[in-house]
Amino acid sequence: MNAFLLNNPTGGQGEGGIGGTILYFGMIILMFVAMYFIMIRPQRKKQKEEAKMRENLQIGDEILTIGGYYLKVVSLKEDSVVAESVADHTKMKIARWAIQQNLTVHDDQSGK
Repeated sequence: MNAFLLNNPTGGQGEGGIGGTILYFGMIILMFVAMYFIMIRPQRKKQKEEAKMRENLQIGDEILTIGGYYLKVVSLKEDSVVAESVADHTKMKIARWAIQQNLTVHDDQSGK
């Protein structure tokens, strides 16, 4: 049995040899590339859009927080927003990351 392995030109790896190994690693790399384009890239794009929305807030915008509160922006700070509730005008300070959606639609002023 050992004599067969020593005389085998594929180095004892069966019929696939080095080509089978390259094909195997190629398939693994292809899986990682597919996972990047299916899972990671869309998530990063969504995160960039959310960050842009939070940066472009203006006073008077109606927002929805991740807690489900509908608020109106009263003042803006670097990492937080002071907003008041639409129903009873109670003011509260919330973090910018807690803003889920800007409900106010702004006109595009870029001249398009």
